[in-house]
This record gives sequence, C-alpha cells and structure tokens, in this order.
Amino acid sequence: MKAIRRFTVRPVLPEPLRPLSDLARNLRWSWHAETRDLFQSVDPERWAASNGDPVRLLGGVPPRRLAELAGDRRFLRRLTAAVDDLNDYVRGDRWYQAQPAGLPAAVAYFSPEFGITAALPQYSGGLGILAGDHLKAASDLGVPLIGVGLLYRHGYFRQSLSRDGWQQEHYPVLDPNELPLAPLEEDDGSPARLSLALPGGRALHARIWLAQVGRIPLLLLDSDVEENDLGERGVTDRLYGGGSEHRLLQEMLLGIGGVRAVRTYCRLTGHPGPEVFHTNEGHAGFLGLERIAELGDQGLDFDSALEAVRAGTVFTTHTPVPAGIDRFDRELVARHFGPGAELPRIDVQRILGLGMETYPGGEPNLFNMAVMGLRLAQRANGVSLLHGQVSREMFSGLWPGFDADEVPITSVTNGVHAPTWVAPEVLRLAARQVGVQRTEDALTVGGSDRWDAATSIPDQDIWELRRDLREQLVVEVRSRLRASWRQRGAGTAELGWIDGVLDPDVLTIGFARRVPSYKRLTLMLRDRDRLMDLLLHPERPVQIVVAGKAHPADDGGKRLIQELVKFADDPRVRHRIVFLPDYGMAMAQKLYPGCDIWLNNPLRPLEACGTSGMKAALNGCLNLSVLDGWWDEWFQPDFGWAIPTADGAGTDADRRDDIEAAALYDLMEQRIAPRFYERGRGGLPERWIEMVRQTLTLLGPKVLAGRMVREYVERLYAPAAHAHRALDADAARELAGWKGRLRAAWPSVGVDHLETSAAAETAELGTTLTLRVRVRLGDLAPDDVEVQAVSGRVDSEDRITDATAVPLKPVSGPDLDGHWCYEGPLSLDRTGPYGYTVRILPSHRLLASNAELGLMTTPSEEVVEAAGVLMR
Repeated sequence: MKAIRRFTVRPVLPEPLRPLSDLARNLRWSWHAETRDLFQSVDPERWAASNGDPVRLLGGVPPRRLAELAGDRRFLRRLTAAVDDLNDYVRGDRWYQAQPAGLPAAVAYFSPEFGITAALPQYSGGLGILAGDHLKAASDLGVPLIGVGLLYRHGYFRQSLSRDGWQQEHYPVLDPNELPLAPLEEDDGSPARLSLALPGGRALHARIWLAQVGRIPLLLLDSDVEENDLGERGVTDRLYGGGSEHRLLQEMLLGIGGVRAVRTYCRLTGHPGPEVFHTNEGHAGFLGLERIAELGDQGLDFDSALEAVRAGTVFTTHTPVPAGIDRFDRELVARHFGPGAELPRIDVQRILGLGMETYPGGEPNLFNMAVMGLRLAQRANGVSLLHGQVSREMFSGLWPGFDADEVPITSVTNGVHAPTWVAPEVLRLAARQVGVQRTEDALTVGGSDRWDAATSIPDQDIWELRRDLREQLVVEVRSRLRASWRQRGAGTAELGWIDGVLDPDVLTIGFARRVPSYKRLTLMLRDRDRLMDLLLHPERPVQIVVAGKAHPADDGGKRLIQELVKFADDPRVRHRIVFLPDYGMAMAQKLYPGCDIWLNNPLRPLEACGTSGMKAALNGCLNLSVLDGWWDEWFQPDFGWAIPTADGAGTDADRRDDIEAAALYDLMEQRIAPRFYERGRGGLPERWIEMVRQTLTLLGPKVLAGRMVREYVERLYAPAAHAHRALDADAARELAGWKGRLRAAWPSVGVDHLETSAAAETAELGTTLTLRVRVRLGDLAPDDVEVQAVSGRVDSEDRITDATAVPLKPVSGPDLDGHWCYEGPLSLDRTGPYGYTVRILPSHRLLASNAELGLMTTPSEEVVEAAGVLMR
C-alpha cells in the first residue's frame, strides 16, 4: 500500500548525546576523519548502510543503543573532544585573520550547484565540485564567505543502465528535513522567505535553507512551498532541467533571490554584509541587477549604480565554448522584467543592453548570461592559464580593437580540497612523516612550492600504499558492478564472473567525468584490437575503470556510454574493463586513490581546467592527458605523460581522433606499461615510484584549493573590496558622468601626426629614439586619456608581438586647432624586425584597466604611411 502523506520523524537524542546533532549538521564531518570515525562508532553497520551520512545514521539508531552510548564515558569523552575541536575550528583565527587589514568583511559566492558531500546531492559535475571545494577551502582559511545556491528537490539524477547498456535516469525526491540542512528562521520562529514578481501579477516564493560548511554558511533557495502554484513549485525541481523559461526563472531566483537571501541572513545573524559578490559562471548574473535596484532605492541613477556594482563584482567563466553559455530570447527576458514583473524600477531596455550580443558575430536577439556577467563585473577570470587565453579570445568582441592578450580577463587555476579527496591511508602516511598538524596545514593552507617530506618516504612504503589502494578499488568495483548487473536484470547465477573482475596487481587506468562529446569517452575504442591487446597482454596487462553521466537530453552522449558498455560487456575483456554507472562523489573518493593512471583526452582547448586529475595526483596517481586545462600549465615528464594534439589546419575530426588515439596506444604500450612492470634490484618498480614521489613533491602543492582561494583573495577579492569602498555614491556619480562624457566625445579623438628621431629604417640595439605625436582630444583633456607608444617585434604581416606599452607625456597644447603634442622615448631593446604604433586610451583613477570601456583610437592608414613604423 502507498502512503497518502509522508512525515520526517526526527530522533530524540538523550541529553548527553545532543551535541551529535550539531556535529551532523555541520558538513565539516565530510572532510574531517575524526568526526566521521566518531559517527561510525555509534553503529558501524548502520553507518555503512547510510553511506556515511550522519543525519541518516542518527535517524535509524535504536533508542536502546542511544541509551547505551549516553552512559559510555569513553564515547562521551570522544564526543566532547570532537565538539571542542569543531568550536575551535569555527571560532579561532586562521590564515585570513592573520593578513594585513583591508580585506573584505565578507564575500558572497553564488553558484548554480555545490558538491559538498554525497549526502547533499546538489551537483552534476566539475562546476559544482569546484564550488564545494571553494567553500571548504575558504572555511579552512577563515575567509568570510557566504555561499548562495538553489535547493533542487530531485538533485541532478541517479544513473543506471538498461540490459543493452542505455543510460536510464531516476529522480529520487529529496526531503530537506532528511538532509544536513536547517531552515533559516525569522526571530519569531517562522521560516525566512522571499519572493520575486512574475508577469501577470503572479509571484515566485521561496524559503531559505542553511547548510553549514565548516565556518561557511551556504544558503539554498527552495521554491517547493505551499504559496506557489504548481508551476512555480517546480522551478527548483532539478538541476539543469526544463526549457528556456524554466532555466530563466531558476537563474532569476539564484541571482535576484540570492541577494535577497544574503540580506535576510545578515539581518538575522549579524553577519557582516558582503563587500564583494563573486558569481561562479553566468547563471547567477542577475545578482548585479538586484544590487543596482537596491542602490536605486537609495537615490542613485542607473549608470551610477552600475559603476558601484561593477566595482565589487568578480565573474568567473568556466566554459571555453559559446555553446556552453546560457542564452535566452530577448523577448522572454523582457517579459520577466520591467513594469508588471520583476525590478519594475529599472528600464527593461537597460537590462537588455547588459546581455545583448552587440558585437561582430553576435546574435542580436539573444541575451547572453556570460556577456551580462562580464559587463556587470569589473574583474573577471578563467580557471586555468590556457582557459584565460581562450576566454580573452572568445569574448574579445566586447573590447573591440584590443589584442586578445589585453582583454581584461585574467585566470586563477582551479584547485581541489585535499582533505576531501586524499585517501585516509595517504593522510596517515603523511602524518607519520611530518606529524598530524603539519600535514593538515600543508593540505589546507598550503603556500610552499615543494613537499620535500615526500622525498624521504621509502620506496617500499609508497609501493605498499599504492597496492593497498588498488586492492580497495577492486573490492569497490566488484560490489558496484554486481549491483549494476542486478539492476540490468541479471540473476545471481549469471554473475560469478564478477569475482574475477580486475586484479590488484595490474596497472589500473581511471577515466571518469561528464560525457559531452568533446571529452571523447570512446577515444580508447578507436582501434579495438590494439585496446584488447593492451588489456590482455600476457606480461604487461592493463585494466580500465570508466564512469560518467550524459546529460538527460544528450542522446549523443548516451550512445557513447552504450558503445563503451557493450565493449566492456564482451566476455573476453570484461575482467579488464568496466563501466560503473551513477558516478558521484562517493564513487570518486574510492576511484581516484585506487588508480595508477588518470586518463583525460578532451579536444584541446575545450577543457577549461579539469580537476579530476588533480585529485588523483594528490593520491600518488600519475596523469596521462592531452595538454589542456591545468595539465597544459603544469605538465612535466616527472608527473606523467602528454598525449600529442593533432591540431593541424588540414586535419579533419576523424583523422585527428585516429592520430591521437594511436598516440595514446603508443604511450601505453611503449612507455607506461613497461615502466610500471619494470622491477629493480629490490623487486620494486623504482622509476615508477620515483614518478609518484615527484608528483607528490612538486605537483601536490600546486593543485590545492587552498592555493586557489588564496589567489582569489589576493588578486581579486582584495582589489574588488578596495574598489567597492572607493565607489561611494559621489564617486560612482563622478565615474558614471565621466564615462558618459568620454563616450560622447570619443568620436572626435584622433592621432593626426607621429614622427621619430630615426633617420633610417635600421638602428642598433640599445638605441633610444624620441617619439613625437600630435593628437586631437576634442572636448577631453589630457587627464581623461593616456597616449601610449606600443612597440615590439613584428611578424610577416607587420603585427606587433610581445608588445610593450609606454605612456607618452603632453609637452604642449592645445594649439589653435585643439591639438596636443605628446613626446616620449622609444627604446630599441630587441633585435630583428621591430615596429611601433601609438594609441589613445581612456584614463581615470577608478578604472580597473585602460581597456575597461573597450575604447581605443589608433592612427589612420595615412598617418601610419607618413610615419614609417618598421625598423629592421
């Protein structure tokens, strides 16, 4: 029989055990081994059955066992120690509190998904896991972050396979009362709520749930409330589901509702209000509109409010392809803003102007969330060095005339939260080498370039650790594979072969990620005979563990999974290659440590960063990857292998895949497998172990989320807070007025004449020439602009490469025609073909860069020809 109504019955803990509830509700347990050990000791069997979820565990422990623990003095001492440790962690000073004054009092961090723990399934892949690691690292460092997201009642989806290997999606209903969450409440005990206006006099209501991530509050907005109609209740039904309007409402709730949730939380708790707002990808971009509306209510006009908002906003882009960005029809956006809808005080045309693709190659009728994010943020970044370069090229249309390397988008390479992803066995080995506290500091705060302690770990210890982790993975894989085959309809009698799947002494390769086509799940199947030879080699066999989810609407991705599953089902190789469905955090925490090689073969440069290989590396796993994302930045032969990229202009997609797959097979056959199985005098693979040691010593400190968050604080949050404080109402009005005056006057700005003291087309290295320029500034003054000489080597088409820009100084003017004369030195500091030009840029003390307005004036062709700009 089916229940007509569902309740969540909470356990009543005996008074001595009440602190267990506080420990369960703070998600620090998800990366704190001692707290997890405490919960496991409550009831080991139920702990395993709850998949390591303390809230579920406490809901199922019998009263008799609770009474027993309440009288167990040893357990109560452990409980008291755990609570004291958490209190010290939450309230004590950490890295951030030891920094010089001037850092932001608080930072609001918005993301559409957060991967904190498998017990709170609010993530689909890398973006969410990165956001979760960002919060955890911020907590470890003491950074006063407030996380903001949505609470999806179905999460992403659970994945299983049909008998013929086709992906099946399941959407279990998540009850917030059964999750490690607490409702945010008003002073009178009623739930804290907010609402957004919808067209037609309707409203979208949401309540606010709080997840405590160590020191960091994470606010999750939930539209499944009684005040909403059925359609509005479903706005937060699932992650990345629904059509355009559904997604738009999700992003309005995240951005606009998220700001309102932050204001509510700060009002109720006394938490400092954020000085910096950080939007993780464009999904939360509407937060800038809400903040403009707030300032409008305080008397600022739109342009001035826009400047004030931009000053304190950081935008991080995570996609290297335009197709990965949310774009909406302009009419859909217009319908949801303005009179009769949300933010009625703002002219809807101004809103549309922030997101429209008004640049060459753009779609004039589409509202682009990333474009809005960039226009609303004074600081922006990609997530690896290469991705920063790709982003500057991709969005260069917003800064016309500037070379891509001058587009004001920097990069902060992602990192991973080591306490979450490093296996307990690895942590114990590190603690044995340097002590528990030094290990914790190294993995959280970081800061060193090398972990020299790893160099003294004996070969035998490293090899035994790697073998132990591999054996644990074999056990995990067999358990999951058996469960998967039962879901696919197999009977127990058919599954005896699973006991022989994988071997703890065989070279193990891992490949796990989302399954869009560019990640090339099936590149390894390009030559199946060669792959079979690798898997079944009599002396140097290889085994592969694969996992990944395709988006529910991506049939192409599902076909790739089915193709791989059918290969892995072949009785000849099924003991050497497996596909595990339902890839998530719980599986990943076993998979990364147990693999010897982490494989990544995307189409370069379509992997923005890719952090799974970082997590593997922290466990002593070597990387085998295309030079993309973070691997392009930090690859060394000591850490693994680079798959060559076949990116020639004449190489079609099929030939490129053939070439890169052949290179992959060659590496595995000729270099990787021989090194793994090669034994030295002590019977150990000494050269392999040395690569593991070098990975831990030199790569480990780089890939930490602690390093990443410190970079955000120092390079983005601190400057944004400084700019925010500088842009009070008067300064914002001044800057907005200046920009308006500058844009109006810019068409009359020009370079009329330039000359140098050079008498010939050749000159000697070290020569300094004098450059003179006559410019028109129209209604502007020299304080409004910077006139620059730009020089450097030139290529065959006279483009300046590796350019150096030097400001010139006004020496006279204005003359009767309104001209100003500028002058400055031009140093010839490089040999070979050399050239220069000049340009005029806007200049103001409150600009983050001269490129901010996207305005530049350069000499006309006639002026260039008269000047003669090349030197040999």
